[in-house]
Amino acid sequence: MKRLTIAILNWNGAKMLEQFLPSVCKYSVHDDVEICVIDNASTDTSSTVVATQFSSIKWIQLPENYGFAEGYNKGIKQLSTPYVLLLNSDVEVTEGWLTPLINYMEEHPKAVACQPKICAYHHKAYYEYAGAAGGFIDKWGYPFCRGRIFDTIEKVSEKYEEAIPVFWATGAALLVRREAYEEVGGLDAHFFAHMEEIDLCWRWQLRGYEIACVPQSTVYHVGGGTLKKESPKKTYLNFRNNLLMLYKNLPKERMRHVYRVRLILDFVAMLHFLFQGNGRNALAVYEAHRDYRKQRKRYDSGVRVEKQFSDNLKGFKKYSILWQYYVCGRKNYDKLPIMRN
Repeated sequence: MKRLTIAILNWNGAKMLEQFLPSVCKYSVHDDVEICVIDNASTDTSSTVVATQFSSIKWIQLPENYGFAEGYNKGIKQLSTPYVLLLNSDVEVTEGWLTPLINYMEEHPKAVACQPKICAYHHKAYYEYAGAAGGFIDKWGYPFCRGRIFDTIEKVSEKYEEAIPVFWATGAALLVRREAYEEVGGLDAHFFAHMEEIDLCWRWQLRGYEIACVPQSTVYHVGGGTLKKESPKKTYLNFRNNLLMLYKNLPKERMRHVYRVRLILDFVAMLHFLFQGNGRNALAVYEAHRDYRKQRKRYDSGVRVEKQFSDNLKGFKKYSILWQYYVCGRKNYDKLPIMRN
């Protein structure tokens, strides 16, 4: 029986499959490992590429494009291995990349997920924006990474080589225990894309599990393959999903306070887009708040055992990352206040 499935979600990514699957196949060969492409109803030549060039790879065909979150949920339901590694189709892996991840999970039974060190494919001496060396979150719900705060991306450094518990691990390369994934219902399908892995890790932590970054494993991620950084749709999803995530996982009174502050901070972000002449992104922030107020009601019913928030969650920082970055000028992770939790 296989022990680990490397699950690659694909949507019209034939070129990326041709480019990046060779490294996955080369450096993931083991009797216990299978590679699977979960296809979100692609209309390009993806199926032909896999069938003709990578015939040993398992193919799961979904009937429509469910997005990142639900696409993985539906695909993982068809898998049976104890471990599943969610891997973006634009990731180049390296020799021996799986061993440190599996070893960490075996040695830490409370850990339900971990990520490798994520470096930039086009600038390999630097960390990659979406994940870097592990994710954290500040008191107002803004995520950042060890090695990346907002637009400041650091060079890969030995100072971040320690394997540590984090608040969240990136969905670009995320090793999970399948049973724990299914226990919490997987990724939130309503998010479609962006922030869904942070929400998932938050729900795990509130159940007493741990998340980790294991930098002894290295991958290289292109990033922005589906939605470019300046995309208004990406801005909309990031702001809306961040607010929905906070609403889902914070107690009511705390959420009221956080949202009052976020109204001010996000209004400033909207003004910043306007001053840059980027009206479409400014509108995206407005629409994110409008739709958040409409859509949050879906989370008011059902069991909500997660919402017993604790400041002691691993990787939760009690300061404002905006204050630290813009006012105090602390643009690198190792310059931030040390807060043990």
